[in-house]
Amino acid sequence: MSQSDYRTGREGEFTYRGHTLDDLEGMTLEDVAELLPARQRRTIERGLSHQHRKLLEKARDVDPEETASNPLRTHLRDMPVLPEMVGLHFSVHNGQAFERVEVEPEMIGHYLGEFQLTRGKVEHGQAGIGATRSSKFVPLK
Repeated sequence: MSQSDYRTGREGEFTYRGHTLDDLEGMTLEDVAELLPARQRRTIERGLSHQHRKLLEKARDVDPEETASNPLRTHLRDMPVLPEMVGLHFSVHNGQAFERVEVEPEMIGHYLGEFQLTRGKVEHGQAGIGATRSSKFVPLK
């Protein structure tokens, strides 16, 4: 998907596959599913799980300003980002801790877990004394 798929409207106005954010928010879940990529569309067509529906209901009921200070906590990394979630803050679990994710319009059609990495960057140091057979010949000073 290229950048032109998202921004085909007027300059500075967000569009997703030719629909503005207001249009997307007014659509039913089935209509939005038709616009999503195949994997997310299949997830919705097969039916969201009980936990996914519960998170979606919370997202619909909560005030966006309230989530700025108290984000919605979830382990559901496989929740598709839908138009009604735009502007909300989520705390997505990465395996160790809950990390904050603010949903923006460009995230529609992706999963929540894509924006919270589970693996950190590895920075290797030097081998210590006794780490290898050859290190016993390295002088200490």
